[in-house]
Amino acid sequence: MAVDLQTELSFFTGGVRGRVLFYFTHRSRATLYTGPLTLGAMSVVKVVDLVKDFGGFRALKGVSFEVEEGEIFGLIGPNGAGKTTTFRILVGLLTPTSGKVEVLGRSPGDLELKKLVSYLPEDAGTYRNLTGYEFLRLVAELHYGRGREAKEALELGLRIAGLGERIHEKMKTYSKGMKRRVQVARALMVKPRLAILDEPTVGLDVLHAREVRETVRSFAREHGTTVLLSSHNMLEVEDLCTRVAMIYEGRILREGYVKDLLQEYGARNLEEVFVQLVGAAGGAG
Repeated sequence: MAVDLQTELSFFTGGVRGRVLFYFTHRSRATLYTGPLTLGAMSVVKVVDLVKDFGGFRALKGVSFEVEEGEIFGLIGPNGAGKTTTFRILVGLLTPTSGKVEVLGRSPGDLELKKLVSYLPEDAGTYRNLTGYEFLRLVAELHYGRGREAKEALELGLRIAGLGERIHEKMKTYSKGMKRRVQVARALMVKPRLAILDEPTVGLDVLHAREVRETVRSFAREHGTTVLLSSHNMLEVEDLCTRVAMIYEGRILREGYVKDLLQEYGARNLEEVFVQLVGAAGGAG
């Protein structure tokens, strides 16, 4: 677990001491603009023919999809389909065997992306002897220093976590669901331009999972954040995402708008669409 935590921290803290802001000039005056850019659709994530081998095992077999700015996009499929491998390549933790990957127009691992992208691993752990409050304060100060922005980020993180007074207890006393809520808060509180969330509701009960989905939805809408998330729970994704890519055994079976896929396949939900796609692929991708 210590290795996973170190890897995670190295990604979301590396070299970050300030937030990227956009400035435009008008009549020789500098104006701060904090809203989303609306100059037309832009591919925040572009993946083309991505292949990843682990020794003699090919985990990704030509994966391709795009995520547009401002949308909530779901990469969905069963466990072992290649979702986590894809995400780790996107954030520079794994090197692809072949194919093209761009995140915000840069190659994965670019130091600038550490300021713009937040990553929540499926197996993200917690520091047992820190309280939830201390952990979120640490994250805020690593990103913003100790000024007003850090305080605002911490306040946002506390609201997202929603643990009440238990936020001041050590995380070794937390349930799995409580730990996950702290990690979701960590990923969103720094207001990333792109949030990559691997199974964000894993370990949560039905009510808390719904709260997290609503948090992600409202956060993306309010802050213009693009969200790329994965899940094996297709009904959950259907409720949250505008577009999805269905992955099975390292291949993308279909990509499209949720409503269009349901209509095209005459299905009541995405699970039925996925079953039809796997059947058409012969059950082997």
